Amino acid sequence: MTEERFLVTGALGCIGAWVVRVLTRAGVPTTTLDIAGDPHRLRLIMTGDELKRVNFVTGDITDLATVEHAIRASEATHLIHLAGLQVPFCKADPSLGARVNVVGTVNVFEAAKRAGLPRVAYASSVAVFGQSEEYPEGALSDDALQKPHTHYGVFKRANEGTAGIYWEDDGLSSVGLRPFAVYGPGRDQGLTSGPTKAMLAAAAVQPYHIPYGGRGAYQYAEDAARAFVRAARVTLDGAHVFNMRGSAVHMGEIVGAIEAAEPSARGRITFDDKPLPFPEDLDDSGLQTALGPLGSTSLHQGVGSTIALFKQALAEGKLPAPSLT
Repeated sequence: MTEERFLVTGALGCIGAWVVRVLTRAGVPTTTLDIAGDPHRLRLIMTGDELKRVNFVTGDITDLATVEHAIRASEATHLIHLAGLQVPFCKADPSLGARVNVVGTVNVFEAAKRAGLPRVAYASSVAVFGQSEEYPEGALSDDALQKPHTHYGVFKRANEGTAGIYWEDDGLSSVGLRPFAVYGPGRDQGLTSGPTKAMLAAAAVQPYHIPYGGRGAYQYAEDAARAFVRAARVTLDGAHVFNMRGSAVHMGEIVGAIEAAEPSARGRITFDDKPLPFPEDLDDSGLQTALGPLGSTSLHQGVGSTIALFKQALAEGKLPAPSLT
């Protein structure tokens, strides 16, 4: 049996860091490909000994040769593609966002095809959909009409199309996963990072205002990482895309969970009750059927674990105290 070897693009981001942790703790040889050079999110959630077992490659996915080199150098048998620019960065520079998110994804699929890999697991997003009021009530299905309202969402829709063409033309299978909001240690940037920043503020006994509210589907980072690892391993022909759900809750429930984990935060964490331009709830039954039952960390468990890790990291100097500005 061939030993598994994983290549993870965007591995220095939040989900990527947790994917690396899951794989490394399982003893799986793992190589990262990321344009960033500082693995500060990995240092936050992994030990020094664990980090020594990771092979780091610095490179830009907008360059096809770089991606091909990383696959060869890692001798990858499995590929998880998470590299990309998030909503605010795509809005600030749409051309750069398109190069990274769209051209970069084409390069990943092309390199995987040339290397003879059987499949790619990659990150799509709930941003391919529209606002809740544009759909009937209830959880949104995998095949609901796509109505993206951001450059980021349009780019993710393009990537789902790219995956489909690589299956039709080349027989390269893929599984795309659509997170709504991932929270937990390492989630320090992007449109939906507010709740995690509030958890850090609570750990540091500081106030924080979350700039949005409403209902949404929130998933603990480790759960999301395990889903991507499962997606990379599953033997499933075709180009598939599935919603990821986690806990469908109101922002008030998240604040309540923060206060339960850190009572001193009571009254210090506030939010604007303005929902994000995405559906309130997602149907993840397709994901559960395709990949098998996935473990789910409850909201209170996830928030509690996040605040506990932040407290330890602050005490050890792994994190600076959050700024009030």
